[in-house]
Formats: sequence, structure tokens, C-alpha cells
Amino acid sequence: MTAESPESVRAAGSLQHEETAPREETVSREVVVVNAAGLHARPADLLAREARKWQSRIAFVNDSQRADGKSILELLTLAAEAGTRLVVEATGPDAREALDAIGSLFESRFNEHDNDQES
Repeated sequence: MTAESPESVRAAGSLQHEETAPREETVSREVVVVNAAGLHARPADLLAREARKWQSRIAFVNDSQRADGKSILELLTLAAEAGTRLVVEATGPDAREALDAIGSLFESRFNEHDNDQES
């Protein structure tokens, strides 16, 4: 007798369902560190706090170096000075929203206003 058991049919059906399930989306964007002091402790803390708000995995890439966006220490190891170009990658269900929020931090210069007005 070559009939399949109900369990094997269900297992095959669930495997097929998993293969067609949507994959996690990965999005990326380039950002530039524009504040004069670079990516020091305060902006790294702001980035890590923002990244931890999202389900997506967030990484910062500088040349061949990669840092977990949810880790202040890893962000600091990038040693990103003013003018450094970084690629931010987000992978997960809220990747686009996370990338927009992180991009906003860079655009606002982490709310640091370098001494534009000198006495």
C-alpha cells in the first residue's frame, strides 16, 4: 500500500506554505556624518536607542566594517568622523520606517548645532 499518512501530507503542505511566505525586506540608504565631532558617544546613543525601537535588524557599514545599529559600542568602533559616508541597512517588517527614522537623526545632525555663531 502506497497511501501517504495524513501527517506526511500536512507536513508537506506546511513546508510548501513556508516556502511561499513573504521574506523579510532589506532596505538601505547612505548617510553622511555631518556634525563636526563625528559619531561620538551622544549620537551613537541616540542611534542605538532609535534602532532598538524597531523590530528590524539594523546595521551600519563603513567600508568593510559592519556594526550592529542597536549597540552603542559597535557604533563607536566605526570611528566615523565628520564627512564619513555610512550605509545603513535595515532588514525586517518595519525596515522602511526604521530607515526613515534613523535618516532623520542624521539630517538633524543629532540635534547638535556646531558653533555656527562664534563670538
